[in-house]
Amino acid sequence: MSATIRAIGTAVPTRTLDQPAVRDLFVGQPGLGRLGQRLVPAAFDASAVDHRHTVLDELDATQPSGAFRDDDGALRSPSTGTRNDRYRELAPALFVAAARDAVDRAGIAPDSVTHVVTVSCTGFTQPGPDLDIVQQLGLRRTVFRQHIGFMGCCAAFPALRIAAAFAESDPAAVVLVVCAELCTLHVRASDDPDQIVANSVFGDGAAAVVVTAGGPGLRLDAFATTVVHEGASEMAWNIGDEGFEMVLSTAVPKLVGATVAEAVAPLLGSDAAGTVPVWAIHPGGRAILDRTQDALGLGDDAIAASRAVLRDHGNMSSATVLFVLREAVEAGLEDGSSVVALAFGPGLTVESARLTAVTS
Repeated sequence: MSATIRAIGTAVPTRTLDQPAVRDLFVGQPGLGRLGQRLVPAAFDASAVDHRHTVLDELDATQPSGAFRDDDGALRSPSTGTRNDRYRELAPALFVAAARDAVDRAGIAPDSVTHVVTVSCTGFTQPGPDLDIVQQLGLRRTVFRQHIGFMGCCAAFPALRIAAAFAESDPAAVVLVVCAELCTLHVRASDDPDQIVANSVFGDGAAAVVVTAGGPGLRLDAFATTVVHEGASEMAWNIGDEGFEMVLSTAVPKLVGATVAEAVAPLLGSDAAGTVPVWAIHPGGRAILDRTQDALGLGDDAIAASRAVLRDHGNMSSATVLFVLREAVEAGLEDGSSVVALAFGPGLTVESARLTAVTS
């Protein structure tokens, strides 16, 4: 029996960043060079992001200063250790909130969960947030736990493949997948174009799904993976002394546009891309969505959920595509309607899946 996403839960921090306000914060940084003064407003204004959420109150200039901003409004650049301390402190609540939302929406008893798969690339800690989920939701102490770390924006797909394998091999399995990312922990004032783009688009959030064998929801029909080797140096994620360093070059949208049709072809078979009514595309940025839409010949309605999530949340790395799927579900999917989901990660890796809406 095919595995099915039975419910999707989400959670975001309480602090909301309006894009014009955070743009002005970065534009006003002391030491910003002429290149930065030109690129920062251009990147923020072209991002198609209206607002995002963050665990860092200091990124809201109306809030008291702290480890990331001084009393004069200058952004500090804490050590990686300090940033990871914040992750250890703040990430568990997001993991737990998204997991609880998914379990509640699925209408299942927490102690029926047999497997927990957690995903994150923005921090490290052990014991990890998987144990917070087990303890705070009241899962069985014997629940199987698996973590996927540091795979970037496309990591929800390997997690879903693992969940599908568990569900398809054991009809009694109830798999909880939880992705949580605190991307804003790694912001810093910079003239570097890659860092400026990252500052303009990344936000914090968590999403979770419950996967079982059969039942109503989104049936997981097939997965595909493609590696675009020539893009290996264009999208990368490394650990530096002052946080994690994102490489997201301007070449990425062009590479995505040139390769995405071939990447998803195994999922489409004889179908044309335009005949699939809903595409849950990870909104890594506005240009990535634009290039993907053009390359696949998609109408605006097909990617409306992706545009909405980018506008309201920005790029939350691995959790984002699950937000898009939830947006699509809440907009309404007819029984038997096809959905193709895809995301892009370091490598350059294109991960994708075909799903079918099942209403009964």
